[in-house]
Amino acid sequence: MGNAHAVRLADIAVIRLTRTCLIFACAAVAIAQKPENVLVVVNQPSAISRQIAGYYMKKRAIPPLNVCAIRTTEDEHISRAVFDKEIAKPLAACLTTKHLQEQVLYIVTTKGVPLKIDASQGKDGEYASVDSELTLLYSDMKGTSHSLPGAQTNPFFGKLDIPFTHPRFPMYLVTRLAGYDFADVKAMIDKALLAKNRGKFVIDLRSSDDATGNSWLRTAALLLPKERVVLDETDEVLYNQKEVIGFASWGSNDKNRHKRLVGFEWLPGAIMTEFVSTNGRTFKRPPNSWNISTFKDTKLFWEDSPQTLTADYIHEGATGAAGHTDEPYVQFCPRPDYLLPAYYNGRNLAESYYVSIMGLSWQNIVVGDPLCSLGRP
Repeated sequence: MGNAHAVRLADIAVIRLTRTCLIFACAAVAIAQKPENVLVVVNQPSAISRQIAGYYMKKRAIPPLNVCAIRTTEDEHISRAVFDKEIAKPLAACLTTKHLQEQVLYIVTTKGVPLKIDASQGKDGEYASVDSELTLLYSDMKGTSHSLPGAQTNPFFGKLDIPFTHPRFPMYLVTRLAGYDFADVKAMIDKALLAKNRGKFVIDLRSSDDATGNSWLRTAALLLPKERVVLDETDEVLYNQKEVIGFASWGSNDKNRHKRLVGFEWLPGAIMTEFVSTNGRTFKRPPNSWNISTFKDTKLFWEDSPQTLTADYIHEGATGAAGHTDEPYVQFCPRPDYLLPAYYNGRNLAESYYVSIMGLSWQNIVVGDPLCSLGRP
């Protein structure tokens, strides 16, 4: 696919019209959801899970009723049987007993809650992130059990002009409060409360053109205010950007990127996404000497992969981040042309990410406070 200058004038006109419509549509649906719409999940055996939950609930004034305690392993990887018995079942019972099934729109997991369900892999695999699997707990509780093989359709995907409510959308929006340590998570929570609609949206294409991913990145740039966009289509990788409020790129899948960290100045409320298969594979901190590499350099892997890490962006100062526990395939990565404009126009963090993700019961994770919002432009 050619660069942005090669986009036909007619296509640009359509994109500009879409941008205008998007501004009004998002403004109309930017409902300020409340703390009582959030459910916090605590893994009782995990000290850091309890610590994060307590801090977040205090800072966001989450009602004491809106916490569900589970007892399970602190291991990041679990089996399907453990997920069903020790996570999904007690959460469903908690929501039912407390009469919160309809009121709760967002579920927040915490560091110390398992991350990934190990199972068969591939496009028809039954593997999934714990968080993405929990998005369908609502419909499961209603008696509509979802299929396990492959990604399941996200009913909220692309619904930019519709408020997220129950029962219209039979799902929960699940985000995770996690980082390398409590300090990272505390900073992320604090920054969410300071978010403002200012700063730059940094969009970095890779030189080997990808007709799908690169076109989404270009469209995202066209749907945002020109004066607030840094768009790079060269072979260079953007490092050390200032006043960043949004970032989308190919991460370590850009062959020209050789640094683990981007070195950005992240503003409070800043979010990121990238087309990387395993960036959400772990929240275990690698050595400071570790760096991204290639799949040929198996001795340089961290937690079975050479790719960038979602947790690094949080550690650097981002307030929200997307990731994948395993191969999602590009079509199931968050679409930046939905994510960034929705967030800019006033959707909260959880809704902005999930309106951009096509599949559920899949590999996706969303890190951050679901209520974080820049407010309307």
